[in-house]
Amino acid sequence: MGDPIELINLAGEMPEEDKELIKKAYAFSKRAHEGQKRMDDSPYFTHVFETAKILARLGMDAKTIAAGLLHDVLEDTTINEEDLKKEFGDDIVFLVNGVTKLGTLKYHGHERHVESLRKFFIAMTNDLRVVIIKFADRLHNLRTLQFIREDKKKRIALESIEVYAPLANRLGMGKLKGEIEDAAFPFAYPKEYGQVEELMTEEKNSSEKNLEEVSTKLKEELEKNKVKVAEISYRIKHKFSLWKKLLRYDMDIKKIYDIIALRVVVNNIEDCYKVLGIIHSIWRPLPGRIKDYIAVPKPNGYRSIHTTIFTGEGNVAEIQIRTKEMHAEAAYGIAAHFAYKDKRDKKGDEKSKFKWIEELKDFNYELSDPKKYLEHLKTDFFNDRIFVFTPKGDVIDLPENSSPIDFAYSIHSDIGNHISGVKVNGKIAQIFSELKNGDIVEIFTKKDAHPSGKWQEHSKTSMARKHIKSYLEKNSLLSKLRSLGRSS
Repeated sequence: MGDPIELINLAGEMPEEDKELIKKAYAFSKRAHEGQKRMDDSPYFTHVFETAKILARLGMDAKTIAAGLLHDVLEDTTINEEDLKKEFGDDIVFLVNGVTKLGTLKYHGHERHVESLRKFFIAMTNDLRVVIIKFADRLHNLRTLQFIREDKKKRIALESIEVYAPLANRLGMGKLKGEIEDAAFPFAYPKEYGQVEELMTEEKNSSEKNLEEVSTKLKEELEKNKVKVAEISYRIKHKFSLWKKLLRYDMDIKKIYDIIALRVVVNNIEDCYKVLGIIHSIWRPLPGRIKDYIAVPKPNGYRSIHTTIFTGEGNVAEIQIRTKEMHAEAAYGIAAHFAYKDKRDKKGDEKSKFKWIEELKDFNYELSDPKKYLEHLKTDFFNDRIFVFTPKGDVIDLPENSSPIDFAYSIHSDIGNHISGVKVNGKIAQIFSELKNGDIVEIFTKKDAHPSGKWQEHSKTSMARKHIKSYLEKNSLLSKLRSLGRSS
C-alpha cells in the first residue's frame, strides 16, 4: 500500500515541517479509514493514498497532498470538522470541505448536474487546489471503474470526458487531461476504443523506427553545433485524442503525423529557435505545419514549437521543441504554478493567465433550461479554441467558428453594439464570416449601427448573445413606449 516516504519522494524537495505534515496526514487518514473496503474489496485507504500520489506527481504543495490523504474523512468516517481543525488547521479543513461539497451532488439528470457543475466552478474561483484534488480523486476512481455497475460506469466515463478532461485542458494540465480521457475512453466508447487500439498497434512500430533514425541524426547535429539538450524523448499520442483526430480524417491513420512525436527539451528560448533552424537545415519541413506556440501561446498557456518534417522514403515526423519550464507547464499547467511559485514570485500570475475562471463563476444560466446551460458551457469554455488578434497584436481567445461579432463583444459591449464593418487580415469581410486561428481583426463602429435579430444566429459566445438580446429587448420596449407616446 505504500508509505508516506513514497509520497515525499514523489513530490521532490521540501522542508522538514512539510514532510512531517504528510506523515501525520497519512497516519491520521489510515486510522480513520481502518476496516473500510472499496468495491474491489481493497482497503478504502488505498484510494486516498493513490489520490495523494497523483497530487505528489503533479508537484503540488504539502498541504494539498495532505488534503488529498484526508479528502474523504469528513464524508466517510466518524471524524468531524472540529477534530480535523484541531489536528491540521483551517487551510486543510477548507480544502477537505471543498472536495467533500463537490462530491455531495451526484449526477441525477441535467438539473442536479448543472448545479454540481456550478459548485465546481465556484470552488475553482475560491481555490484551484480544491479542483486539482478533485481531478486526482476522479482519475483514481476511473482507474478502478471496472468494479462498478454498468450504467454507472458509462455515466462516470462520459462525464469525465465531457467535463473533467476539457477543464483540465483549459487549465493547461495536458498530462492529466490525457490520463483522464484514456482511463474513461474504454468505458464511454468501447467499440471505438477497440478500433483505435488496433490502428495504433499497426502504426506505432513503423513510426518508432522512423523517429529513432531522426533522433540519432539530430543528436549528432546538436552536439556538432554545441547546443545543450536537457532531454530528447518520444511522446505517444493519447488514444482518445487520436480517435478525435481520426474522426476529422475519415479514420485514415496515414493522414496523422503526430502519433509519436519527438520532443526536444533545451535550457532557454534562444536554443529552441536554434534547434528549429538545425532541424530545417537537415530535413525539409511540411508547408503550413510549423506552429510557434512560444511566440503565440495557446489560450491555456501551452508553449512549444512544433514542426513536421519529411524524413525520406515517404516518411513524415513531428518534432516538438521547448524549454524545461515549458515542458513542466505543458504537462502540469496550473499545477506547475504551485510547484514553481517559490522560485518566481509572480503574484496573480495564474489568475491573469486563467481569467476565464472568474467568467465561469459569473456565467449566467437558467436552471429552468439546464440543457441550454450545458450547451453554452461547452461552447464558451470547453470547445476547441482559436486565438484571434487585434490590430495592436493583443490576443483574443474565442471558441471555434466565432464571428467578428463575438470578437467585438469580447472587447467591449459598446463596440459590439455599434459594429458597422470589419476587416480580417487587412481585407473587408462580412461581420457574419467565420474567423480562423491567427486572423487579425479590425472592427469599425458607427453611432447609428446596431444589432439585429440576424446577429444572434451568427454569434457563438453567450456573452455576445446576451448583449444582443438585451439590446433588442431594450429597444423594442423603447419603440413601444415611443409609439404609445405618439398615439396619446
